[in-house]
Amino acid sequence: MATNPGILSEWPWKRLGSFKYLVLAPWVAHGCHLAATEGWRELDLGYVAILPSMLLRALHDQAWITVSRLYNARGKRQIVDRGIEFDQVDRERNWDDQIILSAILLLLGAVYMPGGQNLPWWRTDGAVLLLLLHAGPVEFLYYWFHRALHHHFLYTRYHSHHHASIVTEPITSVIHPFAELLAYQLLFSVPMITCALTGTASIITFEIYVIYIDFMNNMGHCNFELVPNRLFEWIPPLKYLMYTPSFHSLHHTQFRTNYSLFMPFYDYIYNTMDKSTDTLYENSLKGKEKEVDVVHLTHLTSLQSIYHIRTGFAQYASKPYTSMWQLRIMWPVSWLSMVLTWAYGSWFTVERNSMKKLRMQSWAIPRYNFHYGLNKENFICRNTQSWG
Repeated sequence: MATNPGILSEWPWKRLGSFKYLVLAPWVAHGCHLAATEGWRELDLGYVAILPSMLLRALHDQAWITVSRLYNARGKRQIVDRGIEFDQVDRERNWDDQIILSAILLLLGAVYMPGGQNLPWWRTDGAVLLLLLHAGPVEFLYYWFHRALHHHFLYTRYHSHHHASIVTEPITSVIHPFAELLAYQLLFSVPMITCALTGTASIITFEIYVIYIDFMNNMGHCNFELVPNRLFEWIPPLKYLMYTPSFHSLHHTQFRTNYSLFMPFYDYIYNTMDKSTDTLYENSLKGKEKEVDVVHLTHLTSLQSIYHIRTGFAQYASKPYTSMWQLRIMWPVSWLSMVLTWAYGSWFTVERNSMKKLRMQSWAIPRYNFHYGLNKENFICRNTQSWG
């Protein structure tokens, strides 16, 4: 929590634990009632599309988590060369809370807001209006709201919870007290509400906007540089319209610079751009490989063990010897993953640690227990271990 938690810091469904998705039960019941009385074909497409949108966002976020941890474990293009503490993993475990909150707000808009019903799939005028509203009012208001959050009063009560993560992960972007994240959600809803009230809203436009926000948030907190320098050479004005992971990483280490949301434009205007932004960006792109002193080789065990490595789900990685029903029903995916890694996979780095000047890494071999009983695989694994 924040240093001195303020009003509405705690999430309303925190005490529900794993049952927090029950807060969406009224929506499910309402949807079933409408389907039973009016028929599935009569249901509003925008109303029905909210559930698939939630699932897509969860998969999108999880993909960023996995890729980020793999890149940071390998150390290539890493921005902050430090490991992640266990308390940060615990603090950021409930990253799906913001997806639940977004779903609730979208449901309320689909049911009660004028113009929020019977949305078409696409409207070009609505997409242009939404783009302009985000680049203007949303980015401008976020900049000043973010600066206000760094004032001592608000920082100690809310924003310090987010800045407790100096070495950021993609999901660090949504780890805030409830009141702060609610304010962000309301700010991001301004373009969507305006489109609905003006009759220019569409399902695809809203979905693209939500995915855009998730993408930029995850990218800005992934802790490895992936934006190529050629992009800014080809389009010079882009440096004012799109930030990079190194740009926002400086905000988490320097605190009083680089306040912008996704467009550094306002940091240039109000002279809050960190002077080392360009240097850090260029150095992070070089991605120098560092020598390793000690390597620990490991391998997968049971079919479900692929979900227990740290690049996957923290909830399962923290309980490696517990068999969960969610993992059992995932056996087709687990089996396919085993076949693919057996045929095409190679070792990969899953963890990096440093003890003073001693650099250590853990490498995972994509082989399971039963592979070692096969003559061919036994030969390959012995040679791989000897080489490591």
